[in-house]
Amino acid sequence: MYDLAPDMPEVNWIKQLAKLPSIDWLEDAGGNTGPFRELMARTPAHPDWFTGGLYHDNEDFGVPAFWWNSWFDVSQGPNLALYNHVRAKASDKEVRDGQYLLIAPTLHCGFYRIPEHEDLIAGELNVGNASFPVYEQMFTFFDHYLKGNNGRELRRMPRVQFYTMGKNKWESADTWPPRAVETRTFYLDSDGQANSLFGDGRLHSSAADGAEADRYTYDPMNPVPALGGGVCCNADAAKGGSFDQRGIEARADVLVYTSEPLATDLQVTGHIRPTLYVSSSARDTDFTVKLVDVYPDGTAYNVDDTVFRARYREGYDKQVFMEDGEVYELTPTPMSTSYQFGKGHRMRVEVSSSKFPQYMRNLNTGGNNYDETEGVEAKNAVWHSAQYPSRLELPVMP
Repeated sequence: MYDLAPDMPEVNWIKQLAKLPSIDWLEDAGGNTGPFRELMARTPAHPDWFTGGLYHDNEDFGVPAFWWNSWFDVSQGPNLALYNHVRAKASDKEVRDGQYLLIAPTLHCGFYRIPEHEDLIAGELNVGNASFPVYEQMFTFFDHYLKGNNGRELRRMPRVQFYTMGKNKWESADTWPPRAVETRTFYLDSDGQANSLFGDGRLHSSAADGAEADRYTYDPMNPVPALGGGVCCNADAAKGGSFDQRGIEARADVLVYTSEPLATDLQVTGHIRPTLYVSSSARDTDFTVKLVDVYPDGTAYNVDDTVFRARYREGYDKQVFMEDGEVYELTPTPMSTSYQFGKGHRMRVEVSSSKFPQYMRNLNTGGNNYDETEGVEAKNAVWHSAQYPSRLELPVMP
């Protein structure tokens, strides 16, 4: 790790991460690079990812586990997926039945703060009194599996416990997502000028009936800055949690789609699945999707976000580049949350092509990115019509 170097100098990581090529970040900072350069150069499906002790879903899982995670943690999505995988696929029934899940409204590893705070702040968002008997449940779990207690206390513990932000309440279920959720689809629409908070982007439950597409220019030398979300371990170069996004949404390279005020509370609990129809002048580029809660006073708090690199739209085991003028369907990695949008609030979706430095920017060349020093601008478009229904599928609690 960079900070294990005996004479590691002070580093302004916001400036350091802006330097190119990115593969030289640690060496240029005077740190111990370790395996950094090798890891940066690996493709997503490289066989070396299957060595070195990393778990893969073709392996068995042999122990009961109490999974702790946070809504604003970089590992939230993979951990929820792995929890469900183990519950379904572990060969030993005792192992399958011995999986428990807890999801708190905190930042990376922030669940230890839960017992200490009646007004918990995640970034800038006050998520209310999230007090919870974290240690009591942890000891109940360990007493059962390590001391051989009879399990009566463990059997009383819910299988899945999660905190619903906005509602500011702990809830429980026997599965993740809860069985009761129903899918509701919201479509992106506009009159062709959804650029920024001041554009005409709309989000509604009926198919789009406006212009066919919204267009923007993504310049990798001027990427959209990261503000909030699930982050970890970046020396404060990007801040985790929920923040007012209006400064980000003022940019012309951010498409903004906003619903009408909600007539009733709307609780979204589970996996949020975006589908985008896109085109680009570049051989390869990224697309980001962010879900936002807009308060009646206009404050816009991020709920969750995701990013997708277009070259991997046919799988991480191959790279297929884009052609100018062609429209492609993208299905970014689902987002996950439990969040109640209040009556009178609006839902908002942002679409862009960067969230830097949380995600390494795509230089749009179709090259490796990590060893390049120059990028090219991409003329990107998001399509929304009967033929190209860009949308968000939300898991709604009835």
